[in-house]
Amino acid sequence: MKTKKIALAIFLTTAVSAITFCQTTNSKPVEKTVLIETSLGSIKVKLYNETPQHRDNFLKLAGEGFYDSLIFHRVISSFMVQAGDPTSRNPQPDQRYGSGETGYTIPAEINPAQLFHKKGALAAARKGDQVNPEKQSSGSQFYIVQGKVSSDEELTQMELNISQKPLQGMFNQMLSEALQALQAQGAKVNQDSVVEDVRRKVLAQWENMEKFSYTPEQREAYKTVGGTPFLDGGYTVFGEVVEGLDVVDKIAAVETNAADRPTQDVFIVKMTVQN
Repeated sequence: MKTKKIALAIFLTTAVSAITFCQTTNSKPVEKTVLIETSLGSIKVKLYNETPQHRDNFLKLAGEGFYDSLIFHRVISSFMVQAGDPTSRNPQPDQRYGSGETGYTIPAEINPAQLFHKKGALAAARKGDQVNPEKQSSGSQFYIVQGKVSSDEELTQMELNISQKPLQGMFNQMLSEALQALQAQGAKVNQDSVVEDVRRKVLAQWENMEKFSYTPEQREAYKTVGGTPFLDGGYTVFGEVVEGLDVVDKIAAVETNAADRPTQDVFIVKMTVQN
């Protein structure tokens, strides 16, 4: 009997250890945080594990002191505050900043179904679609969303806009292929007719495409806290403010010039990786 009790005790201990191991390995990894000390106060951000390349790049630059002494070079009230241009260290009066880079880009990690532009969202700036169709992010420039509150009607329109974003690229590719095929055959090309035919084909595909829609939680956030939903699907959101939204509001409220640069520079004094 004593042997059976010992065996049972060992089994229970092993079982408890296995359960504990499963709980540990299945729990969500801790999200890293960075303290951004600015000349108007401190902002604490957490970085999403769902965007590992952006997370690791931001942690590396912050840990190296890359952002220390840079300015918020682009500030638009009810929209966002932007920083990270390395040429804005020791800023010169009336100089326009925003073109400075690290010399590399980061592949897009866009996931609007989960990571969206609510107020306080931390996201990567990038060059426009014309020169950057893959939506690769700047190696250093980032923005923090202030935004504004949206109505249900506005959000429904945003859902439609996001769902339709792939259509233009699809249309352009199909039109180019159709025109090339006709020209290769030596056929006389009626461009208006080809355009209309391609348009019908794209619309037919659109009917079968999965449409984007906000979750109830996202809708509630945009209707109460606010944000910039029209940016969803276009830029990588890789973190969010967990402390210091009032400081974001202070920065967004400063006076700016025609180039959206604050007339009195707002500095990133220091960034510190906290965990």
